[in-house]
Amino acid sequence: MGSFSIWHWLIVLAVVLLLFGRGKIPELMGDVAKGIKNFKSGMSDDDATADSSKTIDNQTSQPVNSVKEKTTKS
Repeated sequence: MGSFSIWHWLIVLAVVLLLFGRGKIPELMGDVAKGIKNFKSGMSDDDATADSSKTIDNQTSQPVNSVKEKTTKS
């Protein structure tokens, strides 16, 4: 009773195929794969945004100071 035989798994597979059809299962797996790709790209975008914000802060601090110096000299 604790383990499933091959017949149990064949019946479960037949029921799943009847409910979803043969074409629907690959579509579902493709959607799962796209979701994983989007998640990974979103995570890498967050890391890239955090890294670029550090460099932008460093770069913007220099021109802002030079703009202030130019406006005070005029």
